[in-house]
Amino acid sequence: MKDLSAIRARYVRDPLPVRLGGLAADLARITSFSQNPANLAPVADLMREAAHFIEWCAPESDLESQVTLLELQRLLTRWRMRLPQRFPDQTWRGQVITEAQQWSQRVLEMSGLLAQRLEERLAAMQH
Repeated sequence: MKDLSAIRARYVRDPLPVRLGGLAADLARITSFSQNPANLAPVADLMREAAHFIEWCAPESDLESQVTLLELQRLLTRWRMRLPQRFPDQTWRGQVITEAQQWSQRVLEMSGLLAQRLEERLAAMQH
């Protein structure tokens, strides 16, 4: 098991949008790693890490985002509970892949990083 206190200390140094971006990246990695049925352990670790990321950023989020993050955390918990038995099932993994991908995009949008990047590109084009 990784040293959670060191991971937490590093994670909470970043501004909330960056932390949400990190959560979105973990969800994208779940999507990618779930393609291979041999990746049970890394997927379980990513799900556990994503749940911690939610725990560490939700308190600073607005109420609507907190509700959304809680919904995601519940989903991750359900996945982790079923993971050992269901991960070999390609249909189940396909569902996880689809949902994790959707959640990754949703959290990335919630972070505001996409809008910020677009604004930076538009500003650069005007100069």
